[in-house]
Amino acid sequence: MTEDANRDRLVERLREEGYVRSPAVAAAILTVPREEFVRAVDRARANRDVPLPIGGGQVVTAPHLVANVAELLDLAPGLTVLEVGTGSGYHAAITAELVGAENVYSIERRPDLAERARENLDRTGYSDVTVVVGDGTKGYPDHAPYDRIYVAAAGPDAPEPVLEQLKDGGRMVVPIGTREQTLYLVEKRDGDVSRTPFGGVRFVPLVGEYGLENDADG
Repeated sequence: MTEDANRDRLVERLREEGYVRSPAVAAAILTVPREEFVRAVDRARANRDVPLPIGGGQVVTAPHLVANVAELLDLAPGLTVLEVGTGSGYHAAITAELVGAENVYSIERRPDLAERARENLDRTGYSDVTVVVGDGTKGYPDHAPYDRIYVAAAGPDAPEPVLEQLKDGGRMVVPIGTREQTLYLVEKRDGDVSRTPFGGVRFVPLVGEYGLENDADG
């Protein structure tokens, strides 16, 4: 079976399970070749709904979580988006399909992963995504404020500097917790911030000044 056919089956399953609800998110997952964002040894499993290791204790997020985040953010062309935790670049590519690659800014604390993500994004046609190296818990103020923000790692709370970079009227999706994590939709309206839980999840730890202090993978 071809990878295109595998992606068709993946999207159909995600629709049935309620993770994919909009045609735009379905089209994005069908378009982005996840097999180009994983290790060669994992290519045969690339279009299954599982997280896959990319080195350094990090993973490429399972497609159902990527879809769920995209749906909660209500992404649309032209919105500016900050991603905290680039990883392999797969989630950034999905976001680029929905808002335009030039509107996606992604920050990754590990230089090796950031470089590999840039290569993956360039090779697959998303070279206009901006990938920078830094402490993601401080956000990326150079292009703030952002219409949408999502954090691809779990910490004790939404990092305050990142939240400050969210536009009024904007949306942010962030997993919060350590042993037990919950995915939250954070909305900012007229200076007030609301948090709505959307179920238990499992993400890698958010390491940085406003996340977890200890870098377990050195």
